[in-house]
Amino acid sequence: MSSLSRLSALSASLLTLGLAASQTSPALAQNTFPDVSPDYWAQPFIERLAQRNMIAGYPDGTFRPEQAVQRDEFAAMLRQAFDKEPVRQIEDASAFEDVPQGYWASPAIEEAYQQGFMSGYPGGLFRPNQPVSRVDALVTLTRGLNLAPQTRRAVRRPIYLPLAMTSLMQPLVAAAPQPTTPVAALARDYYTDAQQIPQSALNDVGIATQQNLVVNYPNPRVLEPNEPLRRATAAAFIHQTLVAQDRIEPLPSNVEAYNYIVRPEVTQAAR
Repeated sequence: MSSLSRLSALSASLLTLGLAASQTSPALAQNTFPDVSPDYWAQPFIERLAQRNMIAGYPDGTFRPEQAVQRDEFAAMLRQAFDKEPVRQIEDASAFEDVPQGYWASPAIEEAYQQGFMSGYPGGLFRPNQPVSRVDALVTLTRGLNLAPQTRRAVRRPIYLPLAMTSLMQPLVAAAPQPTTPVAALARDYYTDAQQIPQSALNDVGIATQQNLVVNYPNPRVLEPNEPLRRATAAAFIHQTLVAQDRIEPLPSNVEAYNYIVRPEVTQAAR
């Protein structure tokens, strides 16, 4: 890639992910994106995060909601949305062999690693351009924020897992199978495609499901766990995680997007 091309890509990425916080794109200033129509399914999630400077658009003012999210971009989204104390140290993101010095996402990758959201792969690799799957995103959010099963939904009492449990985004096949738990059973029973959820992720998906982090369009009961995470869905997952943390108010029930938030207790009550 030429120096000019790399420079253009760098500029686009910085604006897209909101890393250049001092610069406000026209789309952000208007609190709207031309490619996110008012009737687009994820519009409320996207708009709410944009209003809080937690996501941004591209230099042309678009959001590109259907574009797949890569690991470096997801690290930047996490950095923008969550402020978490470090749980481990790294000198800088260039400690990963495939993250060169000066790489545009180095600060985000460094923070995502230090905060326990993301880890590398064997051989000292981070794989910044690898697409993130929907199940990867849910595992990252639940483990990175130490979310635990709720015994009573009316009480939110944080239960912190051992530090070893916070390494995320490692190949799921390398993790040991998890024992069956109530939340794992919840995920297995709720989603019609639950057989596609990696065994090592069932517990995390169950926790995310129980705490209403999951947003599935158009059918809440179809998870599509191994499909690429789209920018719109990333915004929806992050929005719901902030709701679970009481950092943002829930969507009102009269908004169409509300219907795509997974609420297994509603389904069970209807039976």
